[in-house]
Amino acid sequence: MAAIPLIPGLDEIVKHGSAKKRAATITKLSELFVQGAPIFGPQHVELFDGILIGLVPSAELSARAGVAARFASLSNAPPSVVDYLAREDEIQVAGPILSRSPLVTETALIEIARAKGQAHLAAISERDTIAAPVTDVILRRADREVVRVLAKNSGANFSQAGYSGLINRAAEDGVLALSLGQREDISPEGLKELLSRSVDVVRRRMFETAKPKQRIAINQAMLEISSAPRARLVKRDFAPAQRFILALHRSGGLNEAALLNFAKEHKYEEAVAAVSAMSGVPILTVDQLILGDRYDPILLIARGIGLEWATARALIVLRLGPGKMPSPPDIEEARLNYERLSSSTAQRVLVFWRARGK
Repeated sequence: MAAIPLIPGLDEIVKHGSAKKRAATITKLSELFVQGAPIFGPQHVELFDGILIGLVPSAELSARAGVAARFASLSNAPPSVVDYLAREDEIQVAGPILSRSPLVTETALIEIARAKGQAHLAAISERDTIAAPVTDVILRRADREVVRVLAKNSGANFSQAGYSGLINRAAEDGVLALSLGQREDISPEGLKELLSRSVDVVRRRMFETAKPKQRIAINQAMLEISSAPRARLVKRDFAPAQRFILALHRSGGLNEAALLNFAKEHKYEEAVAAVSAMSGVPILTVDQLILGDRYDPILLIARGIGLEWATARALIVLRLGPGKMPSPPDIEEARLNYERLSSSTAQRVLVFWRARGK
């Protein structure tokens, strides 16, 4: 074997060599292996593995890190050495192996992900492919930065529970939401949930940065969210308000000013009954639309009956309840969307809601 004549006194160095000699020997052996790796057979790999595993654990940090860097991408690197390096506490040693080595098994990755810190989790999250059982462990322990790295990795696979956890975390992390929105493996149901729980600035950015295929999926999800009224959580009695609005209409007093006043005073039943009378959309449908997860249906119905922005804004505020206000960025985004929304598009949606309500 070539390693023997190239490194005189190898046995003595392994057993009794100084730290400096051991480091030099490790460097020489690992470089020699890299040079011969394309032609080495199993017996050569086994020989190097047996020698290096006796040297590497007690070597200084720089020597161990050098071996890890050289062996990280080799498909036939000495397996015992690779496994040892992968489990190192020092991230500059373990990192290259965890992020690139094809020899680290799924079982080993799970064990390391359960035991090590955030830097090790981040390194695993950069692998070309990551199985769902591994990502499940990472997601249970990872901080925000590691989760972002994992979500951005197209080679990472997620279980249903893993995706659910990611979507929950994305509700409070716009950067994570953007990464999830770009993933083509997210289910239509998952994408709708992600969009419904994201603020409008994030939804818009998600669409703008998506690839053409994913833009279609995002657009379809948004249409379904806007067109599907949310189930009512509170049972309200609209009968008194309906009688009042009918009398107001007969007297000629049902107009936008009256609706704006109802909304500003948080007279919810009267406001909903007024919108229903002015739009022709059944009152229960209007109730569901206003209480939905998004304000888009409010913009559509307001534009469809020709309301001013001030009234549409008051209806957005109404859905939150007294003493609550949307964030300034959300309100500004809503205003811009309202300005861009055409009356003809809004009126077509009203026709759909009228028919659906009936």
